Amino acid sequence: MTNNSIQLAQQLGEHLQQLGWSVTCAESCTGGGIGYAITSTSGSSSWFKSGYITYSNEAKQVMLGVSEQTLNEHGAVSQPVVEQMATGATKAAGANVAVSVSGIAGPDGGSDEKPVGTVWFGFSVNGEITTSCQCFSGDRHQVRDQAIEYALNQLVTRCKAESLPSSGKL
Repeated sequence: MTNNSIQLAQQLGEHLQQLGWSVTCAESCTGGGIGYAITSTSGSSSWFKSGYITYSNEAKQVMLGVSEQTLNEHGAVSQPVVEQMATGATKAAGANVAVSVSGIAGPDGGSDEKPVGTVWFGFSVNGEITTSCQCFSGDRHQVRDQAIEYALNQLVTRCKAESLPSSGKL
């Protein structure tokens, strides 16, 4: 866990409190790291609903409602899966904001199409879903740390934009 991740989690909390919102996370390759960073922030229980560590495909289906068909057609590390993970986490937790993460941290599991370091992110902000795919470098620990930091940074950016006056939204 990096100091920057903890600082980002604190910033996220400030924006969520300002909005009166809550957040949840659905994590696969990060294994709960986002939730850990968030709960390292004192007072986070007022804006962090819950976290879901859905490492297996079965857990993604049972806990978050990801369809078996989507997993079979696209694989766990894909845009459609992180969209369904974010939607499922939002519903299950009753949160305004969600982040979902599924990737290949390595050292094994990569392919030409999806090399080690490929990580998909889903973001749900008041029901609007957006996604992003990043390819990080380094060993397993470094890929996971980068994914956690990226997710938190994106959550801060999205919540900050929501807290601006309507004329200042991005």
